[in-house]
Amino acid sequence: MSQDDFELFQQMMGDVKPLKTNDVAEHQKTIQVTDAQLARREAATSLDERDSDYLSLDNAPMIKPEDLIEFKRDGVQDGVFRKLRLGKYPIQARLDLHRKTLKQARDEVVNFLRQCMRMDIRTVIIVHGKGERSNPPALMKSYLSYWLTQIKEVQCVHSAQRFHGGTGAVYVLLRKSNDKKLETRERHQKRLG
Repeated sequence: MSQDDFELFQQMMGDVKPLKTNDVAEHQKTIQVTDAQLARREAATSLDERDSDYLSLDNAPMIKPEDLIEFKRDGVQDGVFRKLRLGKYPIQARLDLHRKTLKQARDEVVNFLRQCMRMDIRTVIIVHGKGERSNPPALMKSYLSYWLTQIKEVQCVHSAQRFHGGTGAVYVLLRKSNDKKLETRERHQKRLG
Protein backbone atom coordinates (compact mmCIF):
# COMPACT_ATOMS: atom_id res chain seq x y z
CA MET A 1 0.00 0.00 0.00
CA SER A 2 1.42 3.36 -0.98
CA GLN A 3 1.62 6.33 1.38
CA ASP A 4 -1.09 8.17 -0.64
CA ASP A 5 -3.45 5.17 -0.36
CA PHE A 6 -2.84 4.95 3.38
CA GLU A 7 -3.54 8.68 3.89
CA LEU A 8 -6.70 8.44 1.78
CA PHE A 9 -7.82 5.45 3.87
CA GLN A 10 -7.13 7.38 7.12
CA GLN A 11 -9.17 10.33 5.81
CA MET A 12 -12.11 8.13 4.85
CA MET A 13 -12.11 6.31 8.19
CA GLY A 14 -11.45 9.38 10.35
CA ASP A 15 -14.89 9.56 12.01
CA VAL A 16 -15.51 5.79 12.24
CA LYS A 17 -15.66 4.38 15.78
CA PRO A 18 -15.49 0.67 16.70
CA LEU A 19 -18.68 -0.98 17.90
CA LYS A 20 -18.85 -1.88 21.57
CA THR A 21 -19.91 -5.49 22.22
CA ASN A 22 -22.72 -4.46 24.59
CA ASP A 23 -24.26 -2.26 21.85
CA VAL A 24 -25.23 -5.32 19.82
CA ALA A 25 -28.88 -6.28 20.18
CA GLU A 26 -29.44 -9.95 20.95
CA HIS A 27 -32.21 -11.68 19.06
CA GLN A 28 -34.12 -14.37 20.93
CA LYS A 29 -36.27 -16.56 18.75
CA THR A 30 -39.61 -17.30 20.38
CA ILE A 31 -41.19 -20.60 19.49
CA GLN A 32 -44.96 -20.82 19.40
CA VAL A 33 -46.33 -24.35 19.80
CA THR A 34 -49.55 -24.85 17.86
CA ASP A 35 -52.42 -27.12 18.83
CA ALA A 36 -51.55 -29.38 15.88
CA GLN A 37 -47.99 -29.75 17.15
CA LEU A 38 -49.27 -30.60 20.63
CA ALA A 39 -51.62 -33.20 19.14
CA ARG A 40 -48.77 -34.75 17.12
CA ARG A 41 -46.57 -34.78 20.22
CA GLU A 42 -49.30 -36.53 22.22
CA ALA A 43 -49.92 -39.05 19.42
CA ALA A 44 -46.21 -39.82 19.31
CA THR A 45 -46.25 -40.83 22.96
CA SER A 46 -49.47 -42.83 22.96
CA LEU A 47 -49.25 -46.27 21.39
CA ASP A 48 -52.43 -48.24 21.94
CA GLU A 49 -54.44 -51.02 20.32
CA ARG A 50 -56.19 -48.66 17.90
CA ASP A 51 -52.87 -47.46 16.45
CA SER A 52 -51.51 -49.10 13.34
CA ASP A 53 -48.18 -49.15 15.19
CA TYR A 54 -49.51 -51.42 17.90
CA LEU A 55 -47.43 -54.54 18.23
CA SER A 56 -48.67 -57.83 16.81
CA LEU A 57 -48.71 -61.12 18.73
CA ASP A 58 -49.49 -63.13 15.59
CA ASN A 59 -46.09 -63.75 14.08
CA ALA A 60 -42.55 -62.44 14.05
CA PRO A 61 -39.48 -63.46 12.05
CA MET A 62 -37.71 -65.96 14.30
CA ILE A 63 -34.07 -65.45 15.24
CA LYS A 64 -31.62 -67.65 17.16
CA PRO A 65 -30.63 -67.19 20.85
CA GLU A 66 -27.10 -66.01 19.95
CA ASP A 67 -28.09 -63.76 17.00
CA LEU A 68 -27.36 -60.05 17.19
CA ILE A 69 -30.28 -57.67 16.98
CA GLU A 70 -29.48 -54.54 15.00
CA PHE A 71 -31.77 -51.95 13.45
CA LYS A 72 -31.19 -48.35 12.37
CA ARG A 73 -33.68 -45.96 10.79
CA ASP A 74 -32.72 -43.85 7.79
CA GLY A 75 -31.27 -40.55 8.95
CA VAL A 76 -29.54 -41.92 12.06
CA GLN A 77 -25.86 -41.04 11.82
CA ASP A 78 -23.39 -43.93 11.68
CA GLY A 79 -21.46 -42.43 14.62
CA VAL A 80 -24.60 -42.37 16.77
CA PHE A 81 -25.37 -46.00 15.89
CA ARG A 82 -21.75 -47.05 16.59
CA LYS A 83 -21.82 -45.31 19.99
CA LEU A 84 -25.09 -47.11 20.86
CA ARG A 85 -23.70 -50.46 19.66
CA LEU A 86 -20.62 -50.04 21.85
CA GLY A 87 -22.72 -49.19 24.92
CA LYS A 88 -21.21 -45.71 25.22
CA TYR A 89 -24.46 -43.86 25.93
CA PRO A 90 -25.52 -43.72 29.59
CA ILE A 91 -28.46 -46.05 30.22
CA GLN A 92 -31.31 -43.88 31.49
CA ALA A 93 -33.92 -46.60 32.07
CA ARG A 94 -34.16 -50.40 32.12
CA LEU A 95 -36.96 -52.90 31.48
CA ASP A 96 -36.66 -56.62 32.26
CA LEU A 97 -38.99 -58.99 30.39
CA HIS A 98 -37.91 -62.24 32.09
CA ARG A 99 -40.82 -64.50 33.13
CA LYS A 100 -43.37 -62.48 31.14
CA THR A 101 -45.86 -63.79 28.59
CA LEU A 102 -45.73 -62.24 25.11
CA LYS A 103 -48.87 -60.21 25.84
CA GLN A 104 -47.48 -58.95 29.17
CA ALA A 105 -44.16 -58.14 27.49
CA ARG A 106 -45.86 -56.25 24.67
CA ASP A 107 -47.92 -54.18 27.10
CA GLU A 108 -44.88 -53.47 29.29
CA VAL A 109 -42.77 -52.42 26.30
CA VAL A 110 -45.51 -50.02 25.13
CA ASN A 111 -45.99 -48.53 28.60
CA PHE A 112 -42.24 -48.32 29.25
CA LEU A 113 -41.49 -46.54 25.96
CA ARG A 114 -44.48 -44.23 26.39
CA GLN A 115 -43.23 -43.23 29.85
CA CYS A 116 -39.67 -42.75 28.56
CA MET A 117 -40.92 -40.43 25.80
CA ARG A 118 -42.88 -38.37 28.32
CA MET A 119 -39.79 -38.04 30.52
CA ASP A 120 -37.42 -37.21 27.61
CA ILE A 121 -35.46 -40.41 28.24
CA ARG A 122 -33.60 -41.43 25.08
CA THR A 123 -31.29 -44.34 25.85
CA VAL A 124 -32.75 -47.46 27.44
CA ILE A 125 -31.93 -51.13 27.76
CA ILE A 126 -34.52 -53.89 27.49
CA VAL A 127 -33.49 -57.26 28.91
CA HIS A 128 -35.30 -60.08 27.09
CA GLY A 129 -33.06 -63.09 27.73
CA LYS A 130 -31.59 -65.32 25.06
CA GLY A 131 -34.46 -67.79 25.18
CA GLU A 132 -32.28 -70.87 24.87
CA ARG A 133 -34.82 -72.95 26.82
CA SER A 134 -38.01 -71.45 25.37
CA ASN A 135 -40.03 -73.33 22.79
CA PRO A 136 -39.41 -72.22 20.08
CA PRO A 137 -35.96 -70.88 21.05
CA ALA A 138 -35.58 -67.07 21.37
CA LEU A 139 -39.34 -66.46 21.22
CA MET A 140 -39.34 -63.27 23.35
CA LYS A 141 -36.17 -62.03 21.67
CA SER A 142 -37.68 -62.53 18.20
CA TYR A 143 -40.90 -60.71 19.03
CA LEU A 144 -39.15 -57.83 20.79
CA SER A 145 -36.80 -57.38 17.84
CA TYR A 146 -39.80 -57.27 15.48
CA TRP A 147 -41.83 -54.91 17.70
CA LEU A 148 -39.03 -52.37 18.06
CA THR A 149 -38.79 -51.95 14.28
CA GLN A 150 -42.55 -51.12 14.19
CA ILE A 151 -42.41 -48.32 16.76
CA LYS A 152 -41.71 -45.03 15.00
CA GLU A 153 -40.16 -43.45 18.11
CA VAL A 154 -37.39 -46.06 18.08
CA GLN A 155 -34.43 -44.65 16.15
CA CYS A 156 -32.02 -47.57 16.45
CA VAL A 157 -31.54 -50.82 18.36
CA HIS A 158 -28.53 -53.05 18.96
CA SER A 159 -27.79 -56.09 21.10
CA ALA A 160 -26.03 -55.06 24.28
CA GLN A 161 -22.37 -55.42 25.15
CA ARG A 162 -21.48 -58.45 27.27
CA PHE A 163 -21.29 -56.33 30.48
CA HIS A 164 -24.94 -55.26 29.92
CA GLY A 165 -26.30 -58.73 29.08
CA GLY A 166 -24.92 -59.42 25.61
CA THR A 167 -27.36 -61.00 23.17
CA GLY A 168 -29.91 -61.31 26.00
CA ALA A 169 -30.56 -57.54 26.03
CA VAL A 170 -30.88 -54.64 23.59
CA TYR A 171 -29.93 -50.98 23.69
CA VAL A 172 -32.69 -48.75 22.34
CA LEU A 173 -32.26 -45.13 21.25
CA LEU A 174 -35.52 -43.20 21.19
CA ARG A 175 -36.37 -40.19 19.06
CA LYS A 176 -35.38 -36.85 20.52
CA SER A 177 -38.29 -34.74 21.77
CA ASN A 178 -38.96 -31.36 20.19
CA ASP A 179 -37.73 -29.66 23.38
CA LYS A 180 -34.44 -31.58 23.25
CA LYS A 181 -34.03 -30.79 19.54
CA LEU A 182 -34.47 -27.08 20.31
CA GLU A 183 -32.00 -27.32 23.21
CA THR A 184 -29.39 -28.98 20.96
CA ARG A 185 -29.93 -26.41 18.21
CA GLU A 186 -29.46 -23.54 20.69
CA ARG A 187 -26.31 -25.13 22.11
CA HIS A 188 -24.81 -25.49 18.62
CA GLN A 189 -25.77 -21.90 17.69
CA LYS A 190 -24.04 -20.55 20.81
CA ARG A 191 -20.93 -22.58 20.00
CA LEU A 192 -20.86 -21.35 16.39
CA GLY A 193 -21.95 -17.78 17.10
